[in-house]
Amino acid sequence: MDIEKRILELREILERLSYEYYVLDHPSATDQEYDRYMQELTKLEEENPQYMDENSPTQRVGGAVLEGFTKVTHKRMMLSLGNAFHLDDLRAFDERVRAVTADPQYVVELKLDGLAMSLHYHDGRFVQAVTRGDGLVGEDVTSNVKTIKSIPMAIDLMGDVEVRGEVYMPKASFQKLNEQRKEKGEEEFANPRNAAAGSIRQLDSSIAASRGLDAFWYYFMDAQSFGYQTHWEAMAAMDDLHIRTNPNRRLCHTIEEAWEFIQEITAKRNELPYEIDGMVLKLNDLSAQEQVGYTAKTPKWAIAYKFPAEEVETRLLDIVLTVGRTGRITPNAVLEPVRVAGTTVSAAQLHNEDLIKERDIRVHDIVVVRKAGDIIPEVVRPITKRRESGIQVPYRFPHACPICGSELVRYPDEAAHFCINPDCPARVVESMIHFASRDAMDIDTLGDKKVELFHKEGFLNTIEDIYTLKERREEILQLEGFKEKSVDKLLSAIENSKQQPLEKLLYGLGINQVGEKAAKILAHQFQTMDALMKATREELIQIRDVGEITADSIYTFFKEPVNMELIAQLKGYGLRMDSDQEQIQQSMFTGKTVVLTGTLSIMSRNEASAVLEKLGAKVSGSVSKKTDYVVYGEAAGSKLDKAEKLGVATMDEAAFQQEVSKYEI
Repeated sequence: MDIEKRILELREILERLSYEYYVLDHPSATDQEYDRYMQELTKLEEENPQYMDENSPTQRVGGAVLEGFTKVTHKRMMLSLGNAFHLDDLRAFDERVRAVTADPQYVVELKLDGLAMSLHYHDGRFVQAVTRGDGLVGEDVTSNVKTIKSIPMAIDLMGDVEVRGEVYMPKASFQKLNEQRKEKGEEEFANPRNAAAGSIRQLDSSIAASRGLDAFWYYFMDAQSFGYQTHWEAMAAMDDLHIRTNPNRRLCHTIEEAWEFIQEITAKRNELPYEIDGMVLKLNDLSAQEQVGYTAKTPKWAIAYKFPAEEVETRLLDIVLTVGRTGRITPNAVLEPVRVAGTTVSAAQLHNEDLIKERDIRVHDIVVVRKAGDIIPEVVRPITKRRESGIQVPYRFPHACPICGSELVRYPDEAAHFCINPDCPARVVESMIHFASRDAMDIDTLGDKKVELFHKEGFLNTIEDIYTLKERREEILQLEGFKEKSVDKLLSAIENSKQQPLEKLLYGLGINQVGEKAAKILAHQFQTMDALMKATREELIQIRDVGEITADSIYTFFKEPVNMELIAQLKGYGLRMDSDQEQIQQSMFTGKTVVLTGTLSIMSRNEASAVLEKLGAKVSGSVSKKTDYVVYGEAAGSKLDKAEKLGVATMDEAAFQQEVSKYEI
């Protein structure tokens, strides 16, 4: 027997059987036959290691344990999609497309609620899988993705081939996984998307292999270079290559046809074996796609229609208070667990006393619950007609902090109550959680649970204690569940955080009124912590977007002895106290003052402001003779009128997007 030939033959047979079983759902062999082929191949590979191949079907079971994931820069940015919520939004999208190309056709597809992924093949061999990441840089998760059996390890197409799509966890796999976690006393995953993302980021690929993941692929990169002229043809080509696409798609000639298909899918959404959160419309003609073009973050030739928020009824069991890092008190509804938009919801924020009064929300009410944006649970309203006499009574907001017992304070013009005790254990813990968070110092292995545990054990009582944890290494190792590898990873992450720039540190300090944007502005203006600490109140007020209240808060913070001591200690531990100089791209906006007004549909106001700042513009909130441009969206009002009266140049959102798309931002 020619051993090499037999090995190759068995691999081809097993790949074909996997495709039939996992993609076509129409197997031509029994499970026993499949197992016999796999056993024969495994034995031959073990006896003849010179013929081993990392893409062999025998390697799909996982088992590789990585130290971490390698960062990979995408050859072309993985863009996000603009959103539509109504039929009118889709018609407006259609009008924008028709302004560039006549008689467009659209491919309408399901919007999977999973993890965006890119697959790479070279001369027919699978070589790499990369997460979307931030769109520019993702992570190499090849060892985990190749455990997904519907993904072919070989395709009949030479050259460099890239396809993009979504890795997801089927509803059945999600239910099974959570049942297993519940039996082990582990925290259950909130939804299939989180479970899929957590599985793909496992360093041990055997864990990913056990999670029952699957994937659909919806974009053939550079399809025209392979001879395909439309997206519909490119999808059919992926089918021919045994790359799994979702069969629930339709080629539509009008927006009305697309809307009909959307309504069909909406009606059977809950019957699908996987979660979807909307539909995607893509211009079919690939050449026309390039003509219609891109914004800085989104393709203008595609749009995502998001399903309306699902509303359900459940009972509100209690209202409990939580304390944030600034002492802000947040009331939260404790709900009888109910399934909403694919996940089980048992709690929702009620924000403040006024909201509870305005909506007349009472303990023991039957309430309507939904997820804002399909993400954040909220109590919409009580069902007053279902109240029982004497059972539901108006809610009275407590006067004392639920953690330390201090009297709560509500400041004038504030909707929230505050615990003003700086030593309140909840405030201490929340301040450290915030400091370590991704948007601040990004100590990714120091999460909420660890901070709470270390505070309880007496290891963490202040922010600066984070940088003394290395002295507690042996004590931490004595705690249940802590091994040398995980502890050393934590200590390494803490050490690496010392290199975060000034803006991250400022945000992490939790200065009242200083969010991410203000922290960036301050870091850019002063460049060093010392310079900022010396700033006068008057100097702070002069800074763009820093008003009197924020200036007072910053000035007061840096005059408090306890905060001055905190900065001194952090300096002593080696934290950076300076800012990264941002590279400004020269553009028509460089050195100009720009005002944004109206509703922007492609990117948010904050995103547009960030883009303008990277192009050297000063973004202002008011129109004057010194304004150079006014960029306006829908329902632009008095600012646009004033600009026209003053003779200030104006630019609609489409022209703005066309201009900024010229730059790499």
